[in-house]
Amino acid sequence: MLGLLHGRYAPFVVAALSVVFTADRPTVSVADAHLHVGDMLAELRAAGYGEVDDGDPPIPAGTGRDLCRHWAKVGWLLPQIEGDTEVYRLSAHAVGALEIAGRAGSKRARVSESRVRTLLEAVERLAQDTDPDVAVRIARLADEISDRQAELARLERGGAIEAVADERLLEEAENVLHLVRELPADFARVAESIKAMQRDTVTDLRQDVRPSGEVLREYLQRGRHVLESTPEGRAFDGAMHLIGDAGRIDALSTHLRTVLRHQFARRLDAVQQTELGAVGRRIQQGVDEVLAAQRQASHVITTQVRTHDPARDRQVDDLLRDVMSGLQAWLPGSRRADPIEPLRRLPVAEVARLRQSLGDLHPPRLPADLSDWTDEAEFAEEDLRAWGGPQYALLEEHLHAVAADGGPVDIAAVFDAAPPALRRPVDLLGLLEVAHSYGLTETGQVSAVDARRADGTTRRFAFGAVTTAPTTAPTTAPGRTETDDE
Repeated sequence: MLGLLHGRYAPFVVAALSVVFTADRPTVSVADAHLHVGDMLAELRAAGYGEVDDGDPPIPAGTGRDLCRHWAKVGWLLPQIEGDTEVYRLSAHAVGALEIAGRAGSKRARVSESRVRTLLEAVERLAQDTDPDVAVRIARLADEISDRQAELARLERGGAIEAVADERLLEEAENVLHLVRELPADFARVAESIKAMQRDTVTDLRQDVRPSGEVLREYLQRGRHVLESTPEGRAFDGAMHLIGDAGRIDALSTHLRTVLRHQFARRLDAVQQTELGAVGRRIQQGVDEVLAAQRQASHVITTQVRTHDPARDRQVDDLLRDVMSGLQAWLPGSRRADPIEPLRRLPVAEVARLRQSLGDLHPPRLPADLSDWTDEAEFAEEDLRAWGGPQYALLEEHLHAVAADGGPVDIAAVFDAAPPALRRPVDLLGLLEVAHSYGLTETGQVSAVDARRADGTTRRFAFGAVTTAPTTAPTTAPGRTETDDE
């Protein structure tokens, strides 16, 4: 901050940063910033401000890009990535320098009643918070209540509100603006302290000098409580208890509208009126900036912990050092307009050709012919049929035998009346398929049957009770063809 204010080109730097970065535009894309600063340099040089010994503030040499890169190098600008765009943001040092320059160049730089009263009230609150004497605090609260009640009684009796002189109101408004101008630098310091803690954390993690379990526990905890890890963060956390309440922000906006409607506000210039009306928005912007830095730090630290691979990190570091070494070796012998051949494809590993044959010159032999089986296939055991699928033909004959009188029959009763060879679980499904071909009628009841497998085990099935009325001429059941009958 002192380097910015005491530098040879301080007037130009302060003026340029004040024009490029405003309260409504805290970040500017890198290309726009280079173009804007370059245009200012061109206009000033065209007006003769860059001449030697002309008595005017000197203008630095170089282009807008060169100046912005230099300002970023000395810590006045912070390059960041927002989405897919690289942007500049003022550092806390630059914000503090602009604040000092603005305060020194303002119309008012004197001791006022409003500023002294603010100081006295702050000291009084400090003393009240420090003093642990209960009796003293009770007496003080009783005096405050008595004074407020006396003022309330006076107003209720028709007393008038004492008018405040416009000069005093103007002093108080200027004191408010003085306090507000300090907020952006405070918020920027908090955000930068969080980012510095993030960089230190990631650096320590990449060095891999401690066990992974210890690193994991420590950095995950710091990522969750990032605001509590720095003095600025703890101070901001305490202030959030006051400004984090939506009711306080709404009340602040209402108070500011009341102030701007008063006749004394006309004596403020346009810039002061704009700053006074934007107090709530500037506070909200500062809070959002700090919270965004907190979220980013937590995300970066957590991601680094989850994806931490010491071997890969060392490979990346070695690769970056090789790139920097190559650039240092190439830059001294290169010119400004020398083209750089881009790497259009990654190098291909040279792998020898794999063998595709064993070197046998004989043609491949055909497989031997299959044996000719002329005998019919026979089952090794007779009861293997019992493990097959539904016996549709026997089931249909059994269904017609049970329904010989032509009336509807219950499928569960038909299955229970079947011989043991037709009461397997698959035969229950087959019976339902056969009955479905004649049409089923639901009765609303639940039927239960006991099926028996070929090995003697039983299983009980329950299903919705249905009836069917088979026709006298059996039809081909599902899953069965005329060839099966034959």
